[in-house]
Amino acid sequence: MSPARAASADDLIAIRALLESAGLPTSDLESARPQFVAIREQGKLIAAGALQRFGAAALLRSVAVSADSRGMGCGGLIVAELERLAREAGVERLILLTQTAARFFAQRGYQVMERGSAPVEVQGSEEFRCLCPGSAVCMAKPLA
Repeated sequence: MSPARAASADDLIAIRALLESAGLPTSDLESARPQFVAIREQGKLIAAGALQRFGAAALLRSVAVSADSRGMGCGGLIVAELERLAREAGVERLILLTQTAARFFAQRGYQVMERGSAPVEVQGSEEFRCLCPGSAVCMAKPLA
């Protein structure tokens, strides 16, 4: 399997399609400008995920794997690369919202937290304010 790498501008159309097929929000991609990483196999985008920085914290968001590539470890590779990039950038804590992947993230050291305990800057993101429903599980992982 190819390693996760920084997504190029050319990847963004395929990333948007992947996120939409996974039922993940895309309406704020232009305004939020998250930093995406992607995995391609034989020229086809099969997985992606992003970081959206807020000072010492970052929102880990938009992690998706194409339906025909699930179960091969792509999601774990994407998360590991995003964590590496976050540490490199001095991020101290990752925050995420999920409706379907709490177990996946818990297996990677993320713990459930109250949504209102997230940093104020993160809570101000479109993802928190309106794109992810209140029923989404909020999780966090310290990177120190």
